[in-house]
Amino acid sequence: MGKTFIWTNILDLAQIIAQPELEDRLLPYHQTLGFITAVAAAPNVLDPSQWVAYLWGGEETAPFTDGEQLEAYLEAVVGSWNATRPALFEDTWQWPIECGLNDQEIVTEATKEFCEGLLQGWQLAQDDWQTLMPENSQDNALLGGVLLSISMLYDPETSLATLSEEGMNGLDQFVEIFNAVPMMLCGLTQRGAILASEQ
Repeated sequence: MGKTFIWTNILDLAQIIAQPELEDRLLPYHQTLGFITAVAAAPNVLDPSQWVAYLWGGEETAPFTDGEQLEAYLEAVVGSWNATRPALFEDTWQWPIECGLNDQEIVTEATKEFCEGLLQGWQLAQDDWQTLMPENSQDNALLGGVLLSISMLYDPETSLATLSEEGMNGLDQFVEIFNAVPMMLCGLTQRGAILASEQ
């Protein structure tokens, strides 16, 4: 087990997104991190040119005031991807620091945002995943488990209601799911890459 992956040096990304002139024009910070994590986990490497515009809603024109700001943003995004992909392969990926569980809300707002971004980014590589892990395959159960876990953390209220209908203590389940996500995501990324290399 190498050193644990920590979301440092990505602070610049948070600072850029927080600029007042960019308010509501880019995905929020944790949603951005979730999106980047999903594309970093993709079985086939996706070039940033294929997905970076989704971070500002898919518009053709980036919402930046000048080229320098755009360049700094792109550099921070690619830097985040460059840190995330190896961490997923080395089993060192961890939730961003602000993501966690919360007594009142079940999960923190940052966790919800991260999961939302992850689910959005997932759609870009959805066809690749479905080709490599078709329905009824053993691998599909792994893929389904990861997506279900992320969906539950994104919408904990609905998930909690469903669990209690089934007579389960949902809160305990959330702790387990949250704690298992890093291992599940790393495992899925590695399995996807092996399957893609065998194609």
